[in-house]
Amino acid sequence: MNKPVHRIEKLIAELCPEGVGLKSIGEICQINRGRVMSKDYLRNNAGEYPVYSSQTADDGVFGRINTYDYDGEYLTWTTDGANAGSIFYRNGKFSITNVCGLLRIKVDGVDTKFLAYILATVSKKYVSAGMGNPKIMSNVMEKIKIPIPPLTIQQEIVKILDTFTTLEAELEAELEARKKQYEYYRDELLMFGEGVEWKTLGEVTHYPKNRISFDKVNNTSYVGVDNLLQNKQGKTESSYVPIAGNLIEYKINDVLIGNIRPYLKKIWLSTNNGGTNGDVVVIRINGENKKRLNPRYLYFLLSSDKFFDYDMQFAKGAKMPRGNKDVILKYKIPIPALVEQERIVAILDKFDALVNDISAGLPAELNARRKQYEYYQNRLLTFKPLESEYAKQ
Repeated sequence: MNKPVHRIEKLIAELCPEGVGLKSIGEICQINRGRVMSKDYLRNNAGEYPVYSSQTADDGVFGRINTYDYDGEYLTWTTDGANAGSIFYRNGKFSITNVCGLLRIKVDGVDTKFLAYILATVSKKYVSAGMGNPKIMSNVMEKIKIPIPPLTIQQEIVKILDTFTTLEAELEAELEARKKQYEYYRDELLMFGEGVEWKTLGEVTHYPKNRISFDKVNNTSYVGVDNLLQNKQGKTESSYVPIAGNLIEYKINDVLIGNIRPYLKKIWLSTNNGGTNGDVVVIRINGENKKRLNPRYLYFLLSSDKFFDYDMQFAKGAKMPRGNKDVILKYKIPIPALVEQERIVAILDKFDALVNDISAGLPAELNARRKQYEYYQNRLLTFKPLESEYAKQ
């Protein structure tokens, strides 16, 4: 990858040795907003053409209709909400809702994909969080200034960054396929009939009541709902540690579950002792059941979608649903012979490491690719400004 980068550096030395000038988005782009489209409108006009909205999942697709408002190369950006400032490259027939903005290049010498890459590095800085709703509106977008090197340089940079995004997309697709395979095998392995003993969680586990002082935990041993990772990814170090009070004590092999918004599927089998708070459920195997219930087997049972669907079914609250601790203990689990539990664990451990372990397997490879992309993105999209630009600052 260094050879193409060196080629870019050589081109910069040849074509713009004095630096690169800045242009505002308003100077180089026509700016529009989308239109209001309700779910009823989407349903009544269903078709093949995508409608993009404020979400980032599924490439921002809100729905599909039988007509389109735009056809060609554009950029869209999210104007409102948690994803405000997100930039997307679009090419084809599509429409956008009123929480999307639209950019179309109106001058020569600017590559649309280059604009997408470089604008994505700065757009978030211009998001305003006023009134609790993050926004970046057209009057702000048009004033953003970005460096515009010669078109040849733009196109070479796009080639390099496209290679990274393609590799990342391939890894994401493979990871998603592996996750589906993992879910399938887990459901199959954990499917038991009447020939196996069934118990409620409350019969074989409990919520520990012991407390631990705040000064006994650190960034690694304190677990809050914020540092439990979504979609069964375990946990990361906490950026916050309590400075007063007592915490719920957890021990090695306890299962910790985020109790706020159970649909986020936050769960971790503890590998150390520590402390947590009331937003996290701690499940510990009863003493008399430790010889008949493998903790990793229990973890796999509780990390299934079946459990989280059950948890959400009885959750309390609309905007910020919270799991019902009493009902959780009524959840029924199969308890086969210990040797069978260990066999299941051995199989699922391999899949779990492949799709969920952020330090190994596909997640680690994907994370490494993203860091590599960020490195080259910063290197390729940082330019020496013209002396005249210094004078304007």
